[in-house]
Amino acid sequence: MKVIVPLAHQPEADELLGRSPLAALIGVLLDEHVSTASAFTAPLTLARRLGRGDLDAGEIAAWDPYQFAALFTAQPALHRSPAWMARRVQLLCKSLVARHDGDATKLWEGARTGAQLFRRLAALPGFGEQKSQLYVALLGTHYGVRPDGWREAAGIYGEGWLARSDHGS
Repeated sequence: MKVIVPLAHQPEADELLGRSPLAALIGVLLDEHVSTASAFTAPLTLARRLGRGDLDAGEIAAWDPYQFAALFTAQPALHRSPAWMARRVQLLCKSLVARHDGDATKLWEGARTGAQLFRRLAALPGFGEQKSQLYVALLGTHYGVRPDGWREAAGIYGEGWLARSDHGS
């Protein structure tokens, strides 16, 4: 089944979000002080600037921080605060490499409850309550990751606009 995550409102970006949990994770991280569409289009632009069709946490983590920030500040900038967000994306990817072998799917593998999944996300650099809830909702509504209590763990996003696209439990 092909998954489309319609947050970027650009077909290629939405397709990348659907097939790449890392791209969606980065989109959630970038979703502050910019429009939602801008935040969720940025992973596709970043992948293109890296010369790739997808994103790899290990590759991003290994970049020289100044050169990586240059990818974010090149016009059009990937965020309103491009250098700061480049640093946050690298810290996120370094954490994924250190704790989950660079594989974003390992964040939810084995999570038996929504609360456990939420805690795993909240432990990531740059993720607090709201971003963790949003990603739990994305996982449940678009990726079919639905441990017991996922809607409750997703907070307002479990019952709100994001959940309306849910056709499952």
